[in-house]
Order: sequence, then C-alpha cells, then structure tokens
Amino acid sequence: MMHHQDTHELEADRCNRDRPRSRRRWWTAGLAGVTGLALTTVGVAAPAADAAVRARTTADDHSKRSSGKTDARHDHGKTNDGRDRADKGKPGGGTPVSCDTDALIAAITLANARGGAALDLAKDCTYLLTADLGGAGLPAVTTPITLNGGKHTTIERAAAADPFRILIVEAGGDLTLNHVTITGGETEMFDDGGGILANSGSTLAINHSVIKKNIGNNGGGVASFGTTTVKHSTVSGNTARASAGGLQNVAGLLTIGHSTITDNTATGLAIGGGVGSINNATTRISHSSITHNYSGLAGGGVGDFDAISIVTDSTISHNTAENSGGGIFEEGQLTLRRVKLTDNNAPGDGAGGLEIQNVLGGSAATIEDSEITNNRAPRGGGIRNLAAPVVLRNTRIAGNQADTGGGVFNNDNAILSLFATKIVKNTAVTDGGGILNIAGGTVNLNTATGTVVVKNRPNNCVNVPGCSG
Repeated sequence: MMHHQDTHELEADRCNRDRPRSRRRWWTAGLAGVTGLALTTVGVAAPAADAAVRARTTADDHSKRSSGKTDARHDHGKTNDGRDRADKGKPGGGTPVSCDTDALIAAITLANARGGAALDLAKDCTYLLTADLGGAGLPAVTTPITLNGGKHTTIERAAAADPFRILIVEAGGDLTLNHVTITGGETEMFDDGGGILANSGSTLAINHSVIKKNIGNNGGGVASFGTTTVKHSTVSGNTARASAGGLQNVAGLLTIGHSTITDNTATGLAIGGGVGSINNATTRISHSSITHNYSGLAGGGVGDFDAISIVTDSTISHNTAENSGGGIFEEGQLTLRRVKLTDNNAPGDGAGGLEIQNVLGGSAATIEDSEITNNRAPRGGGIRNLAAPVVLRNTRIAGNQADTGGGVFNNDNAILSLFATKIVKNTAVTDGGGILNIAGGTVNLNTATGTVVVKNRPNNCVNVPGCSG
C-alpha cells in the first residue's frame, strides 16, 4: 500500500547518459519497480542485396493496418528535407525506394554516408525485416533522414525473426517519419524501445504515423532519451515489460500533439501504461487522447517520476493502474488545463483519477478549467494528494467513487487550494464523500470565488473548515 511515509528510492546512472552503449538503471522502491536500461550502438553490416526493384506487397497488408489510421489532413507544419510536402499527403520529392527491404537498408546506409536524405518509400508495401543489424532491423540513423511513406506503407519485423527493434536514432541523428507504420519490433530482455530507440542527443519526429504492437523493456513503442515529437499519430497496442507501454521519455523532451495513445500496457511493477517520464524529463501533451492503457503499478495513462508534465486540451480516460493513479501518477510537476480526466480506475490502493506524491520534494500540481469525473479507487476516487501543494481553478470534480474520499483524499502534510471549483455528487462508502482531509492536512475552499462542495454522499467533508457535512 502506498502512503506518504513510504520510502522511495531512485537510483539513476546519469554519468554516461550521452554514450549509447551505457547501461542505465533506475529503481523506485516505493513503486516496487526495477528497470534495467541497456542501450546498444548499432554496427551496420554492409547490405547484402542489390537495390533493384523487387515488388513485395503482402496480400494481407490492408488488414494488418486496419487499426490506428491517422488523418493526413490536419498537419500544416513545415520542416526540412521535403517534410512539409509529405506531411500534407503530397509526393515527398525525395529519393524513391522500391518495395524491397534490401533497397531500404541500402538507401539508409547511403543517406548516412552522404550526410542525410529524404527517402520516398513505396505505398501499399510492407518492408519485412528479417535480420538483426546490431539491435535493429534497419541501419542506425546518424544523420538527418526523412522516411516518407504513403498509403499502407509499413516497416515490420518478421514474426519468425530473432528479437530486434525496428529503428535506432543515434546521437546527432535526426529521423522524421511521415505516413509510416512501425510494427512488430521486439527487444531482448532489458533493452528499451521495442519499436524505436532514440538515444541521447538524437531527434525524432513522428508525423501521421502509427507505432503499434511492439515490445520492449521500457518504452514498448518508443524509448526516447533525446528530443521526440509525435504529431497526428497513433501509438497503440505496444507492451513494456517494465515501464511506459507506449512512449518513454528519459531526461529528454517529448511533445505529443493531436495524437492517440491507446491500448498500451506496462506489465512491470513500474509506471506509465501509456506515457512514462523519468529523470528530469519534460513531457508536453496537447489536443490528444490517452485511453485504455494499463500499468501493473501506477499511472495507467500517464506516469511521471522526477519529471514535468504539461497536458492541455486533452482527454485521459478509461485507463487502469493496479495500485494507484488510474489516470495519472505524478512525482514531480504537473499542469492540467482543459483536460478531461474521466472513467479511470485504480483498484489496489488509491487515486482513480490523479495521484500526486512528494517523496523527492518539490512536487506540485495545478489543475485549471478541467473535469475529473467518474473515476474509481479505494482512497481518493478523483484525486489523492499525499504530500504536495495542489491548486484547482474552475474545475469540476463529480461522480467519482471511493471507500474514503470519494472526490478528494487529502493526506496530512498535503495542501489543497480550491478556486471557483465544484465538488458535487461524489460517493464514499464510509466517509468523506466530497473531501476527506486527514488531520494535519490543509484544505482552502476559497468559497468567495464560487467554490462549492454539495450533494456528495454520505457527507460532503471531513476535517474541512467552512464545509458543512
């Protein structure tokens, strides 16, 4: 059971963060999570094949891609190497690559040697990877390379092949994916990034693409140690043996916009079914949905430890964490603006919607213009605040359920300040239908701003000055 006295231990080998071969480990004893991070520099073997055109279009390709399609009409941003044209669904203007795996390997190898290129992949094509080129099925990206896909362009690891991820982006590498599906990647035990590994000092952009059904230790879909941007894309059905089923951000910058993160799983006793961030990472999420993800411990949708997350204009719903933070688990800095945090579940301990801890010190949460509704947990159906300052402005907490603290569970040493906030129609089995404040905690209702706590069962408040039972 997790509470404010729990001891948390975080150890991170940060000394060699810039070296791709370094092994990073971090532990969170309070989370009971043990995660090994092994990064391998790819030694690219010379491609054994010629680059002649050999059409290899799989007959079942359409059915494989039936889930997670994205709409190419939304992205109007422009980047280098012809990316603006590719993002708008027009021809990439790059070097054509025939529907042949060896041709793609040769093209990436040549692009690295020449300092970068834009490569136009074949539409209605699956590039089926069968050989491990040092931890990935394709040569490591070390220069600016853009892969422009088309309708039904897929890069996939063959099911019968030995485990390897699809792509590695090394320090100094800059990879952009436009309209490409990455699937079937699987790493060896303790290796991160089942689909893509972006090492420290790298840049990765995923536009109008799909990252699905990959398996890794941390970061089932993508493990990023550098700067990664995901726009108008879908990350779905990926699995992490430890943390971050969909996307992992380690000491880097992750930006997610107009995207869907769904049906990802972190099976280990760690954090982040959909998105997980650690080690002073910063994650920004906007106009996106994070739904139906699962964590074996904490943070079914989003899980942070020693990190910063800013979420705006997004929905985090129908996620599950076995212990706490069905929607969000936060040990760090959290900002929510215009967010719907709804229908999340944490059956083991507490915080169906949001759990915020402060074991490392400096944690805080600000929630504005948001809705926290219909979440479920034993303690703190909507929010459980264990020891941090939390501020809510113009936010509605309604329909949440818990054994204690149906709307909010505020622990001793925790500070909760409400401005123009409504806590209504929440339910507790025993006590604190609206707010349960443990002795020693502080709740500031600020009723003059319009804060109301009403129609909660069996009572509105426990140990909250100015709140009638």
